[in-house]
Amino acid sequence: MKHFITTQEWDKTELDAILDSATRLKADPIQHHLLKGKSIALLFFNPSLRTRTSFELGADQLGAHAVVLEPGKGAWGISFEDGAIMDGSEEEHVKEAAGVLSRYCDLIAIRAFPRFVNWAEDRQDTVIRQFARYSSVPVINMETITHPCQELAHILALKEHVGGDLVGKRYLLTWTWHPKPLNTAVANSAAMIATRFGMNVTLLCPNEQYHLDDRYLDAAKSNADETGGSFDITYDIEQAYDGAEIVYTKSWGALPYFGRWEDEAPMRQHLQHFIVDQPKMNRTDNAVFSHCLPVRRNVKVTDDVLDSPRCIALDEAENRLHVQKALMAHLLNASA
Repeated sequence: MKHFITTQEWDKTELDAILDSATRLKADPIQHHLLKGKSIALLFFNPSLRTRTSFELGADQLGAHAVVLEPGKGAWGISFEDGAIMDGSEEEHVKEAAGVLSRYCDLIAIRAFPRFVNWAEDRQDTVIRQFARYSSVPVINMETITHPCQELAHILALKEHVGGDLVGKRYLLTWTWHPKPLNTAVANSAAMIATRFGMNVTLLCPNEQYHLDDRYLDAAKSNADETGGSFDITYDIEQAYDGAEIVYTKSWGALPYFGRWEDEAPMRQHLQHFIVDQPKMNRTDNAVFSHCLPVRRNVKVTDDVLDSPRCIALDEAENRLHVQKALMAHLLNASA
């Protein structure tokens, strides 16, 4: 049994197989026989639009049944601490929650963002790791401190629009402004998957405070060494955009200020010029642009970029459906 928590824990041949399966499912979207009689529990500790919709529809299109649960709302609150004295608000422990869902369902999927209090704690990814520990069925990451399903959808969109062989493509992952600190999950994932597929990746940050966690920087560097690509960090906007073939943008909070927004805010207010706009895109090599969505128009990226034919964000979002179907089938040994 194998869980899908990060793509780094999977061989590239396995990732390629899922992407190939997703391509076939996209061409023939209704294959009810693949997971007929199977079920998946979708646990949402945080809100969702694309993730919930794509997983529910994907399960249905494969003939499976999805059960949506919101712990602390329509389902009991869950405690994750080993040896917990449960005299607070949580009514159930993850040992029982994971145990019983494993007996009901064939898959369990988790969406649980960081608490934005202490990065040393949040980087442990406790919620999904504890579910994986106590589950007897495969567990899928629907976004925690990484977003591996988004990674697969992103790569599939790039293969469709840039070319099947992404090795050597010039890939820009750029921080962009946002009025509040956000999760680093998509940025962590983009850095890992782009280097995993052999691209020459540049991470554009405003300053060192916005570096990603060393775990993901080290993974990106290691991936680049293995694939013959490269991974560099820059603070120079013009240099970063020059000649890029792919521009992927996301905002995230500065980890040294994690949980202390009042201290980060004064630094961030001077960084609005990191918005992705057409003058910056004009410096690229006719690059495609994408974002994981949701996106704040004219805050993170301007209308003209989002509405350009070179924007593939909607294609990437659609691909969430196809790659997640392929993933569910793969985990249950029923690949298309």
